[in-house]
Amino acid sequence: MLFDFATLPPGEGYKLMVSTIVPRPIAWVVTLDAEGRPNAAPFSFFNAFSGNPPIIGFGCGPRPEGSPKDTLANIRRLGEFTVCLVPDALAQQMNITAADFETGINELEEAGLATRPGAMVKTPRIAESPVAMECVLHQIVPLGPHNLILGRILAMEVRDDCVLDPEKHYIDTPKLELIGRMHGRGWYARTTDRMEIPRITPEQWEEQKRKRAAE
Repeated sequence: MLFDFATLPPGEGYKLMVSTIVPRPIAWVVTLDAEGRPNAAPFSFFNAFSGNPPIIGFGCGPRPEGSPKDTLANIRRLGEFTVCLVPDALAQQMNITAADFETGINELEEAGLATRPGAMVKTPRIAESPVAMECVLHQIVPLGPHNLILGRILAMEVRDDCVLDPEKHYIDTPKLELIGRMHGRGWYARTTDRMEIPRITPEQWEEQKRKRAAE
C-alpha cells in the first residue's frame, strides 16, 4: 500500500515513520537550566551523522501545547549538552524522565538517578549510564515545529568494564546492553539479540556468483 505524505496529516505520517524506522537508538539528553538545575529527557529521533567532526544529532519536538521543550531552551541558552545512552537496566528510569514534568522539575531526582560532573562541559552526566557524550552545540536546524539539534562531541565517558582496549579504543558493545525504541508509545527492543554478517568485497561477491552458477 502506498501512503502519499503530501496528502497525510503530519500526525499520520509520523505514525508511519515511528512504526517502520526501528529500532532507533535513544539519546538521554541532559541539560542545565538558568538556575543550574539538571534536566533530562529521552529522544529517539537520534543518531550519529559525522565522524570528522564527530557530530551527533537528535530531533526535538515542541510540548503538546506548542511551546519549546526545556531541552531546546536550555541548549540554546548554554550552548552545550550531554547525551547518555540507555541500558536495559535503566529502562524504567528513562521512562520516568520521559514524563512531561513542569519546568524546573529535576527528572533525574524523580527517577532516583545520580549525576557525575562533566569533564569538559558544565552539564553533568547520568552516573548510572554506561556511555555519556559531552557535546557543544554545532547547529540547530528548524524543521517546521521541530528542531534538529546537532552537537559536536568533545569527550566520551565509557564505563570501565565495557572498555576492551583503551589504547585501540575497542569497546565491548554487547556489554553495554543498550535498548532501542520500537513502534507505538511503549515498545522497545534489547540489543542482546544479534547476528553477524561479515562485509564482502566485490571480488568475493563475484566468486559467490560463480559458485552458484556452477551448482
